[in-house]
Amino acid sequence: MDAALEGASGGSAAAAEEAGGRKRRGSMYLEEETSKKSEVISCIFSLKEEVGALAKALRLFEDKGINLTHIESRPSRTNPDQYEFFIDVDPSCSQALDDVFDSLRKDISGHVHELSRNKEKDTVPWFPNDIQDLDRFANQILSYGSELDADHPGFTDPVYRLRRKEFADIAYNYRHGQPIPQVQYTEDEKATWGKVFRELKTLYPTHACREHNRVFPLLEKYCGYKEDNIPQLEDVSRFLQSCTGFRLRPVAGLLSSRDFLAGLAFRVFHSTQYIRHGSRPTYTPEPDICHELLGHVPLFADSSFAQFSQEIGLASLGAPDEYIEKLATVYWFTVEFGLCKQGSEIRAFGAGLLSSFGELQQYCLTDKPQILPFDPDKTCLQKYPITEYQPVYFVADSFENAKEKVRRFAATIPKPFSVRYNPYTQSVEVLDNTKQLTNLADCISSEMAKLCEALRKLQ
Repeated sequence: MDAALEGASGGSAAAAEEAGGRKRRGSMYLEEETSKKSEVISCIFSLKEEVGALAKALRLFEDKGINLTHIESRPSRTNPDQYEFFIDVDPSCSQALDDVFDSLRKDISGHVHELSRNKEKDTVPWFPNDIQDLDRFANQILSYGSELDADHPGFTDPVYRLRRKEFADIAYNYRHGQPIPQVQYTEDEKATWGKVFRELKTLYPTHACREHNRVFPLLEKYCGYKEDNIPQLEDVSRFLQSCTGFRLRPVAGLLSSRDFLAGLAFRVFHSTQYIRHGSRPTYTPEPDICHELLGHVPLFADSSFAQFSQEIGLASLGAPDEYIEKLATVYWFTVEFGLCKQGSEIRAFGAGLLSSFGELQQYCLTDKPQILPFDPDKTCLQKYPITEYQPVYFVADSFENAKEKVRRFAATIPKPFSVRYNPYTQSVEVLDNTKQLTNLADCISSEMAKLCEALRKLQ
């Protein structure tokens, strides 16, 4: 095995692979599937709550000879005077759907989001509106449990494969709002964690960004971070919620780029719960709990980084497929492999670096790689390897500066609306009508009044 891979602890060590005919690319979590075809056409449309509204809408489908194979309804979480309807349509009727959707929008003042169809480029892809909507795609994964590649260190270990399936089952059965089940880690698993924890902790004071080093002692104090104990996701998730509103959600396998980024929009991070194979504690071909808890978690407790991560997630909602790939690349070079300026020094903040003893100590902060300033317009086009250390890194001036750059980049993504996350309802509001804009203006006015009052009291 190449020496560069031996030192990797996630990130660059993730190998390219075929999974069911679909090529893995990008971050360890992020995978694009462009050739998938749906056996049904699904969509969600919303109507004002008034007598005869649904009957009038269904008549549009009937007049076009469109067969509805399934229909569900629920009160809208964003508009209390509306109902949302989820429908499945016979795919043989797809040609007449555009006329029906146009009529829904113009004649009945309905809002329509398509979930699946071979769409034209100007069609807005479906995205979750409510944090509970994450349940709908959290199990749309490309591998499950003990399905390991032949070159995986645990491939020939039946005990490890069975253990991996146990972790996958926990995630597969999880639903939003439930506590994350506790795991009794074995002595061998804790020994593997201990080796990784011990070695990386020695590097953090000199290699990690100050935000990471500020939070890490708090994780040791409140979340059970120590050499002989693997923290529980539920404990860590509660800690993050108290700091920034971020939370962890167990994931059973690889999510698509679109789905993974959508989770960030709700301040939800899909996290693995298993640990790498004990035969090679300094290497893992996919993210494990060492990567999640040592690399990702500390920064999600920092308010500026949490906002930056959520900006990437919000930018992905409803974005065309080609922009999802660009956002996934921005994610790769920041949240996974980002560097930042701190005074006269450059420090690591990407989780792929902070969980990789070899890449952190021997490579990323040396003169070996090329270092470029972070610019989303250029960063999103940068090619990168996933089987070796990164030849190029991007340096952010600060998380605040990076957030503003991502926000400006997001404004160039072609979609007919803007979105806003409402932390009170844990939902995404689509800003595409005067009522939504009026509500937003009222919220801003209220916050500005509080700001002015606070400033007066400081004078």
